[in-house]
Amino acid sequence: MAELSNYKYRGARALILLHESHMKIWFETWKKAKELGVSLPITEDPNYQSLDTLLYHTLRAARGYMQWMCEKLELPDPKIENPPALEEIEKTANDYLEHLLKQWRLPLQDIEEERFYNPSYKSRWGVDYCIDAMLEHAVMHPIRHYFQLQELIENKK
Repeated sequence: MAELSNYKYRGARALILLHESHMKIWFETWKKAKELGVSLPITEDPNYQSLDTLLYHTLRAARGYMQWMCEKLELPDPKIENPPALEEIEKTANDYLEHLLKQWRLPLQDIEEERFYNPSYKSRWGVDYCIDAMLEHAVMHPIRHYFQLQELIENKK
């Protein structure tokens, strides 16, 4: 894991590195679930129709979190490509995740700590977040899906 010593706010640096670590752990768990033929519980939620839709959802959300933060901080577009199409996602997810995580490391490095806490902004789903809280939310997202998949894997055994 690279140091990222150029961050003005070390709290953001920590959350960027935690996000990276947990996205990788989640993806390894996703691959294990796929290999074992794990099925997701039946739901109306379109993000949970299959393991592939869950993979797409998690990658798209990670992209969206960084785009939202850059937008609110009036930073340039973070240049994170769209996730691969559902038909291609399994075979291209490794490369896409590498791209996503590389692009995640760049945008927030020069932002002063104060801007991470104030003001707060309305998220795309209507909840108010400061930038620091959105970073924490982004870290927890793959952890939550890891937990979900890990339970399904355990129940499959």
